[in-house]
Amino acid sequence: MTSVDDDGGDVPLSFALAQNYPNPFNPATTIAFDLTERTLVKLRVFDVTGREVAVLADQVFQAGTHKIVFTPIGLANGVYFYRIEAGEFAQTKKLTLLK
Repeated sequence: MTSVDDDGGDVPLSFALAQNYPNPFNPATTIAFDLTERTLVKLRVFDVTGREVAVLADQVFQAGTHKIVFTPIGLANGVYFYRIEAGEFAQTKKLTLLK
């Protein structure tokens, strides 16, 4: 389950993917990212084997700072990776789920 929050306000100077918080987490965590322009964003979560376990976003977002709350359902404890692809920008970070 996910929810999206747009901060609005000033346009960031660069694309960025923030570390999720809290981390480790249970039952939910927030992932924030900055966009310098309107662009298609794909934000996905993968397990340690590289298997996609969740799609948090696959849509166009306006320039600005955005936050997505990730509440995993049916995932086991462990380390996962979240990856953003936004235009030419791509980055991956690690998150840990503890139940």
